[in-house]
Amino acid sequence: MDRPWGMIKDPVHGYVHITETEKEVIDTLPLQRLRRIKQLVFADYVYPGANHTRFEHSVGVMHLAGLLGKALPIGMDKDEIQRIRLAGLCHDLGHGPFSHTFEQVLMKRLNKTHEDLTPWIVRGTELSDIISRHGFSPDEIADLAVGRDQKARPFMNQIISSAVDVDKMDFLSRDTHHTGAEYGKIDIYRLIYKMDVVDDTLVVDSSALAALEAFLIARIESFRAIYYHKTARSAQILLVRALEAAEEELGLCSFKIPDEYLELDDYSVWADLKRCEKSTQIIRDLESRRLLKCAYERELQAEDKAISGLFSLDGIRKEVESEIADLAGIPPSSVFIDTPSLPSIPYFHKLSLDPMEIPVVDAAGKCVLKATKISKIIEVLKGFMNIVRVYTYEGDRDRVKEASEKILGRLPESARISY
Repeated sequence: MDRPWGMIKDPVHGYVHITETEKEVIDTLPLQRLRRIKQLVFADYVYPGANHTRFEHSVGVMHLAGLLGKALPIGMDKDEIQRIRLAGLCHDLGHGPFSHTFEQVLMKRLNKTHEDLTPWIVRGTELSDIISRHGFSPDEIADLAVGRDQKARPFMNQIISSAVDVDKMDFLSRDTHHTGAEYGKIDIYRLIYKMDVVDDTLVVDSSALAALEAFLIARIESFRAIYYHKTARSAQILLVRALEAAEEELGLCSFKIPDEYLELDDYSVWADLKRCEKSTQIIRDLESRRLLKCAYERELQAEDKAISGLFSLDGIRKEVESEIADLAGIPPSSVFIDTPSLPSIPYFHKLSLDPMEIPVVDAAGKCVLKATKISKIIEVLKGFMNIVRVYTYEGDRDRVKEASEKILGRLPESARISY
């Protein structure tokens, strides 16, 4: 590992030590740009303290990646630990302005996600020269940053990208801290210090089963209360509409090289959207917190995932929106169907287990078991939690609610939510 440079005081993890290599990487445009991209877009409309950025999250992921690397009882050397820390530091470089909200536009226009753009940025900017100069492969760091390094042992990728990775450990803890919500107050250090590697696969020791259960519950509860809070999603829907309306004039997805993409951040794009004639009214509504209202909400469990999956198809969603609008007697542009979903336990690994299982090693450290076989809680959590919501403007809420119930099904009285 390179020589130590100093420390960063992090509100979640305390003092984070950084090396000279990491300091040089941090002081680049790709990393510094993350200071201008919020971690949780519009969560501050619900939780005013949720103004933290992708930058501090990236520093946290680097820190936890290093802790896990050192804690694994397989003797990772200093270069391997530095490599995994650099990968953690770079893992979110591909995020566009407004984080996952912009990703909806990226997917529609370019069929790309931030994970596709992260390696492109590492390879195509000053980061490549810096990483090379310090004795590491930019290609390996680029792929490892998104858990796709085919040359690395599987557990290295899983440290960055898996069901129990350092990315999720950091954002659950960090988002809890900044929102004030209690769901993510979990013992991530218990998980880190009780992980192992079996057949090159990252596994959780069975003695940390309670911490694993709490981690998975926290993720689902945070999904409900923070990431897909109906108010935050309402603002995000409007922002997506503004981005799509302004795309022709602003060319937000017309970038050809990493440097052009790096010019896009929350500040610059918000200002452009406000000046653009086709999006300016939406931005002014957002600035005044004039939001869409949720007229209908239904939570679908694992057996219903095909239903919500249909709504993720643009054509089908627009068709149902039009049906609801016709029945309500309003324009189709006034109805918005939102179907966020969360795979509660996704996990991809080398061992021949169901891809939705988390491998847990027994007390003897020899037998790898399915988490759902030794935990009834995890068995219950397994699957997808999908939510179907219908939004509209405030004056149309009652009519859209009635139309949505006729088309999508009336909720029982016991399940109704007062809006």
